[in-house]
Amino acid sequence: MLFIEDSYLKDFDATILNIDSNKIILDRTAFYAKSGGQPGDIGKIILNGKEINIIDTVYDNKQNILHVCENSNDLKIDEKIKGKIDWNIRYKHMRMHTALHLLCSLIPYDVTGGQISYEKSRLDFNADDKIEKEEIENKINQLVEDDHEISYQWITLEELDNQPDLVRTMSVKPPRTNNEIRLVKIGSIDLQPCGGTHVRRTKEIGSIRIGKIENKGKMNRRVNLSISD
Repeated sequence: MLFIEDSYLKDFDATILNIDSNKIILDRTAFYAKSGGQPGDIGKIILNGKEINIIDTVYDNKQNILHVCENSNDLKIDEKIKGKIDWNIRYKHMRMHTALHLLCSLIPYDVTGGQISYEKSRLDFNADDKIEKEEIENKINQLVEDDHEISYQWITLEELDNQPDLVRTMSVKPPRTNNEIRLVKIGSIDLQPCGGTHVRRTKEIGSIRIGKIENKGKMNRRVNLSISD
């Protein structure tokens, strides 16, 4: 999973390990597979100068990353390919995902769900109090302008068990890599487990607009946001 170490990797070389109908498994990949509310990457794989569209990236039940091809007829196991992600979409998702971390840092309630898309994203909070839209919008844009650095660190499962407050999401288990958990750290304002892709500094996010704040139940407030192109 090359995206774990470098979210900015746009293309890469790989070998085809398996083909099942229109789904292929590679020995290494920069394509992010759909998880944690973030969509799977799309893009292309290139073989002998021929481009094959990747229309989705998902996990199978064994946690293998499956690249869903528009047409896999010309592919063979053990062939060398070049992968190229759709960077415009990926980068927007990176900015969106980081913006949701900032939102999470400002609203002191557990997260019950979330979704990232190109046009808008959202988080659901286990809250019954009113969330002030204008106040949150001002605060989150100040965090963007403060240009906090985003960095990563790894801890063991045992260390995470000893720090349960790090886990803000109630609906998604923290992703594991080699029995370790990756923590995403934004300056001194947020630290939590996450396997998604993020920008390097908050200023890359751009202007954030807080959209509709919806009441989805007795203890559920949905906060929508969008970012400038």
